[in-house]
Amino acid sequence: MEESQIERVSIALLDAAIDKDSGVQEQAFKSLCEMGKHHPSRVLQMCYTYLLNHSKLAQGHRIIILQTMETVVKDKINNIDQVCAKNVISLASDEMTKSKEVIPEWQQAASNVLVAVGVRFINEVMEEILTKFQPGILPHFFIVQTMAQLSTANVFGMVPFLNPILGTMLPMLGMAKQDSMKWAFSVALLHFSESILEYLANLENAPDPTVRRDTFSNEIYAAYDVLFNVWLQSRDTKLRLAVVEALGPVSQLMPHDKLEEQLPRLIPGILSLYKKHPEPFYITKGLCQVLDASVNLGSRFLETQLDSLLNTLHPQVCHVTDLSNPLTLKNYNEVLRCFTVLARAFPDRLINFILPKLDSNNERLRVGSLAVMRHLVNSASAQMETKKALILASVKILLHDNSNKVKRMIIQVISAMAHHSYLKQDGGEIMVEYIVRHCCNFGDNIPKRHSSDVEDVSDESIQNMCENTLFLLTTTVEGMTDVLWPYLLEFVAPVYYTGALPAVCKSLIFLGTKKQEAESDNFMIDFNAHANLPKPSVILARLLVVSAFPYQGQGRGIPALRLLQTLSSNIHPSLAITWDSQIPLLVQHLEENTAETLLQKPWEDKLLRFLSVSLEAIAEDKWTCQLAIDLTKHLQGYNCFPHEKGFLYKCVGVVLRQCKSKDTVKMQLQELLALARYNEEIEREGLAVGVGFSSSSHLDTTLGKLEDFAKSDVFKKTAGIFNILKDKNDVDIEKLKSALILCYGYIALHAPDNLILSRIETDILRNMVHHFNTKVLGIKVETKDMTLKLSMIKGISLIAQAIDSNKDKCSFTFSRKVELVKYMLEFIKAEPLDSLKTAIRLNALTACRYLVNLQPPLSETDNFELISSCLNNIFCLPPVEQEKRREERASEIGDKESLYDQTMTALQNLLNSILLQDLSPDGLQTVFKHIEGWLTSPREWERERAIVSTFFLLKFYLKKLNIRTVVSFHNLGALIGRLAPRCSDPSLIVRQSAIDCLYTLLCIQLRYEGFALDYKDELVENLNKLRGDLDHPDPTILFHTCSEIAQVIGKRLPHTQVNTLLFMLFEGLVDAQRDCARTASVLINSLVKGRGNGLQEQVLEILEVLYIQLQAIAEDHVKHSVTHTVYLLASQHSTSVLSCLLTYPLPYDSYTCSMWKALAVNTTIATKSMELLLDRLSKHLPYEEKKESILRNSPKRYATVQPLAVTCALNEIMSEKESKEAVVGLYPQLLSALLVRIGCSVGLQLPKDFTSSQKDRKTSIHGRSAKTFDVCSCAVDALQTMLRRGGSKEVVKAVEAEGGWEMMKVPEKHHDGVSLLARAMTKFAGPRIPGIVETLNPLLSSIYENQRITVIAFFAELLSNHVVSELMLLDVVLHSIMGKLVDSSCTVRMLAIRGLGNIAIGSPEKVKKYSTKLLAAMTSGMDEKEDPNDLITLEAMSGLSKILLKVEERDIRDILIHISLRIRPFFENEKERIRTSAFTLFGNLSRFGHGESKEIFQDQIHNAMISLLLHLNDPNADVIKACKFALRMNAPVLGSELVTEMFQRHLHEDKGLHYGEFMNDLSKHLIKDFLDKLNCYIVTTLSFFKSSWAEIRGNAAMFAGFIIANLPEENSSCVDLERLCISLAVLLKDPVPFVRMKAAEALGYFYRF
Repeated sequence: MEESQIERVSIALLDAAIDKDSGVQEQAFKSLCEMGKHHPSRVLQMCYTYLLNHSKLAQGHRIIILQTMETVVKDKINNIDQVCAKNVISLASDEMTKSKEVIPEWQQAASNVLVAVGVRFINEVMEEILTKFQPGILPHFFIVQTMAQLSTANVFGMVPFLNPILGTMLPMLGMAKQDSMKWAFSVALLHFSESILEYLANLENAPDPTVRRDTFSNEIYAAYDVLFNVWLQSRDTKLRLAVVEALGPVSQLMPHDKLEEQLPRLIPGILSLYKKHPEPFYITKGLCQVLDASVNLGSRFLETQLDSLLNTLHPQVCHVTDLSNPLTLKNYNEVLRCFTVLARAFPDRLINFILPKLDSNNERLRVGSLAVMRHLVNSASAQMETKKALILASVKILLHDNSNKVKRMIIQVISAMAHHSYLKQDGGEIMVEYIVRHCCNFGDNIPKRHSSDVEDVSDESIQNMCENTLFLLTTTVEGMTDVLWPYLLEFVAPVYYTGALPAVCKSLIFLGTKKQEAESDNFMIDFNAHANLPKPSVILARLLVVSAFPYQGQGRGIPALRLLQTLSSNIHPSLAITWDSQIPLLVQHLEENTAETLLQKPWEDKLLRFLSVSLEAIAEDKWTCQLAIDLTKHLQGYNCFPHEKGFLYKCVGVVLRQCKSKDTVKMQLQELLALARYNEEIEREGLAVGVGFSSSSHLDTTLGKLEDFAKSDVFKKTAGIFNILKDKNDVDIEKLKSALILCYGYIALHAPDNLILSRIETDILRNMVHHFNTKVLGIKVETKDMTLKLSMIKGISLIAQAIDSNKDKCSFTFSRKVELVKYMLEFIKAEPLDSLKTAIRLNALTACRYLVNLQPPLSETDNFELISSCLNNIFCLPPVEQEKRREERASEIGDKESLYDQTMTALQNLLNSILLQDLSPDGLQTVFKHIEGWLTSPREWERERAIVSTFFLLKFYLKKLNIRTVVSFHNLGALIGRLAPRCSDPSLIVRQSAIDCLYTLLCIQLRYEGFALDYKDELVENLNKLRGDLDHPDPTILFHTCSEIAQVIGKRLPHTQVNTLLFMLFEGLVDAQRDCARTASVLINSLVKGRGNGLQEQVLEILEVLYIQLQAIAEDHVKHSVTHTVYLLASQHSTSVLSCLLTYPLPYDSYTCSMWKALAVNTTIATKSMELLLDRLSKHLPYEEKKESILRNSPKRYATVQPLAVTCALNEIMSEKESKEAVVGLYPQLLSALLVRIGCSVGLQLPKDFTSSQKDRKTSIHGRSAKTFDVCSCAVDALQTMLRRGGSKEVVKAVEAEGGWEMMKVPEKHHDGVSLLARAMTKFAGPRIPGIVETLNPLLSSIYENQRITVIAFFAELLSNHVVSELMLLDVVLHSIMGKLVDSSCTVRMLAIRGLGNIAIGSPEKVKKYSTKLLAAMTSGMDEKEDPNDLITLEAMSGLSKILLKVEERDIRDILIHISLRIRPFFENEKERIRTSAFTLFGNLSRFGHGESKEIFQDQIHNAMISLLLHLNDPNADVIKACKFALRMNAPVLGSELVTEMFQRHLHEDKGLHYGEFMNDLSKHLIKDFLDKLNCYIVTTLSFFKSSWAEIRGNAAMFAGFIIANLPEENSSCVDLERLCISLAVLLKDPVPFVRMKAAEALGYFYRF
């Protein structure tokens, strides 16, 4: 690149560097830097010259140029020659010192240049700087700062200069009067000292290894004297901080004797600064270095200052650390570093200072002191080795501190001590206990602390921290294994540590497994030697209890079970094999479930079986008895955990069951009964189950103990009526009695079968009744205690279950059965009907269920009362959703849902038990007659409950049915008649259950017909397939399904049941649920249709019923049954019927519509009716024009009434499926008439007298309301109806999918909608086209413009389909369209052009035949003058694109150039659609780029290439797609494989394009393959620099830049670089920042030349 070129580009970029847009500035800066990378000396010289020549340049501009020079120097320092470096140094020096005033940003930029150059040319830089750093003359501020920065940037190069610099500088220090200058000297001394220290630390790599510390000592001391004695006293804060920071490294270079001499003044002087400065970091940093120098020196004075130092530093550690302020955090670390330095010299005094601080009542002091302690333990381990016991004792004092901040710091200290073997000392276990204790989260038991302190530490974070610490101590700290094993077992049994169990268990598992794998001697624990450890039996009990609720406490179940497995040999030697097989199964069960899916009772049963199996494996009665004793003692610890305590009772029962010692059993039972807290429901239940388990092996002992307990002093406290009247007693006797009643119930359930039946009434029931009945002064008083009631009901239920499950129950007569059943019913009836709050219903129903199964059977009266009362008290309950709204807590809502579900299940089980007593049709009817009334309840939930109960009842009936004699299922019809209408109930549950009931009923019928239970009838099985269809809310699908259900019923129903079913369904027509009534009518019609031959005598009666019901039934579906007669009247008087119906006011009401629809029943009547209507439609004017005002030029158009009424009538007739044959016969006439009717209706208003005709109408309006009645919509609806009925549903769907029907109603889009209709017709209704063309063709000459537009739009679209040629209609349609090229309507002409262009799509083989006419029409269309919106031009270009694809090169050779030239102006048209069409058309011209026209067309492509490429980034997406198409199509014509391949790969219409990368890559190929066209490209590109679109101007600049970037140097002559450079420079002044940025980027590539 020539010097002048570099100069021109550089100057342009330098001018742009001060652009007002930051993006342009940045790009100019980047371009300059990029050029500087390749021509560093030239660019630096240009910057140098630019700044010299523009002495008055704004400071901001100068700064950017200096920053550019700095960047170039940094990147290419090794490529800069010495001459250039000196120029840069000289310039930067002058820029830096030009102004005597300090201008930071400008002078700093110049200083940075000097520092960058000084990395390599340190001597030259220093030579320049030292000329301005003369003795006796105060230097410039930035001279000093530059030397400071140089000392850091080039340590080895700068240190040799420091001695003379310091020699010159020291006298200047006294001359500095301004604080800013003093600050600069202070910073310089800081950097100089640090550089010297770094130099001395790396002498082996230094250029002069003979340099020593004393080389600088004297000068440094002299500087120190000024810094400390003079400047440190300044009032300027910034200066003092700089001085104190500098004193740190300065002190390390001072002579030792001088330092020792100065320390008595230096340290107090630094400490005094803390009071003057809120930000202490720089003071602390300097102090730390001074202390380090003093300690290394072994200063004796330091000890005298120790107290002052500690008292100053310690409060800073205690200060709350603001993590958002980096300096505060740095200061905190520096203070701790000071303590480390002091610990090296004075460990004893430091500890003696810190430990008393731990006793302070101030939280911050304690936290800070602990932080120092932690730091010393970690960083001064050697000095603290002898202080371990003292430190442990001191920390122990704080272990009861309640502050979470203190706790957090204690945990960190304990962790640090563990890593340095502190915890092996006496007292280390206390620290472990502290960690374990805080693994418990007591947040649920203590109030939450609310604090506004941002540093506040939550309980959860303490817990998590302790858990992580314990696990890390266990797994990573060497030597902690023997500390923690087996010590951690002490925390397993106490309930206090329940929250820590998961963490403790995990650690013990790790330790135990580690010791077991290593076969360690102390794996087996000597529990006698470790008195504080819990006994094995206690460990077993504890871990088993917590496993019962495995997901509480962070999922404690799995760790507890795994710990049991780890400790198996330590619990008992016989357990290892058993637990290794059992525990993994329990763990797997927990892993496969969650807290939501785990069923609690089955899980507890698993654990109890596990306990029982374990005891069997141990097989030692002494051990078992001891376990029972230990478990009983363990109970008191769970008073705050009722669920766990309840489970522990059960465990005691299981253990007592295994005990052989009667004395132990008696003693433990006595303990259980005496210590139980009877006020707790869960505890009562657990106690009762435990006693029940005990009775399975010790029945007499258990019963005896209960009787003895009942005679004990506990019950004597109830004497007197006053205790009965109290709500609560000291000993709540009612709760105690409740527990005893439950105990008797569970004894009955678990006692041996061969012993219990004889004890039921004598021992068990007698005692239960005795405890339930209360006597006061000999009078029986009814109890109101809810607990006692529930316990009594459950006890009776348990007794009934025990008898029912006993193998000898058949021979046992329960004499008190009926009495107990009535007792249960009284409980049920006493419950409120508006809510379900207690389990009384549930337990009473369950008791009745088991009582019903016992002997003797209930009487018919008792049975009736039982069923009726239970249903009335359960079905009427409000749904649980209503109950939810009354509840506040989520737990209450969940309990309520569960109670509802259990109660409904209990009711169903009771009904099944009752049915089982008489499993026959009569027995089924006995139960069902109580339910059927609920099936038609107005309340949805009552219907759902009734139908679900019926289904389960029928299912149970079928399952238990065992036919031994021939019996008729005589009530089948009645059952189906009640259930079948429910198949369309509004409730999905009712619908599904109803069809399930029908399926079950028919299966029962098959069983009665003699088929086996597993027999599958094909018809009946269809009901299961239809079940899924009932899920659809669509009424059409729903009632179709019901019809299919009716067919199945009709075919499978016995003949004798038809009459019963039919008249039962008649009652269903007035069902309160509308859909059920409709379903009843569907079932009636289907049944009459299928089985009508047997209903001859009932026909008259049926017709009378249907006729009468029509007057009251609101459902159209039901009314339709009688409207069939209307067509008979029309068959005799069709004209009169039509004339009369046409007088009905519009819009038609439902009754009128039903009359019109009745005409469609018969094809002949329908055909005749529609012919008459079409005749009327053609003879009446479509609309009337009326001028509303003289001021308005255009009159309003009002629809005439008669054609509007005819249109609506046709729609109603054709809407009936029976009219299909008639519609098909009149298909062309109907479609043509209605299509033209739509054209005439667009924009029409309703007749003026239409509104008045609506007055006084009270009947319902069918279809749409009068307010929304629209003329055009009526015609569109009628056409849609006609197409559907004429077998062209696909046409309707296709037009609907494209929005065509709505387009037809809008004047501006009407023709587009018609085109969509024509397109759909050619696709789905081709054979209908000839008739339609024949009827539409005359209408092209209509006097109504709208009709002509409609027809021409239809014809134009027809020509786009090959059907027209196949049906030999092309000549007719083409001739008709050609005649409309001169129509007075612009829209008609546009559509005519469109139609001619469509020939290329629909009949390509005919294009050649008509090519002359077609091309002439298109080219004239492009020249259309009367085309204000360019619609005809667009259509002409679009049509020409289509036609060009079908003609040969020779057909267009003569006009190819003309077309190309005619198109190109449209490339830059302002309208996006015009540009899109033009680019698309140019792409289609590519077909003619071969053969004789190739060379000519190649020139056209090259001429258009730049426009195409630039518009690839056009503001409009459609234009971009068109450009992609044009380039992709024309690429092969160019003859470049690389360009072609690139266009084909990247330029897909729907694929994103990274424009910049694409243009960059493309420019390489264009340069390679079209080097001769390159200058033409550039010249064309330059023309776009003046484009009206900013995007195009920017694209042009970008493309030009890529050409320059990729142009080989040897081909640079192919491009006028000078002109391009000038143009780009001009573009830098474009008003749009994007353009300027691209121009700057392009100029950045000129470095190549």
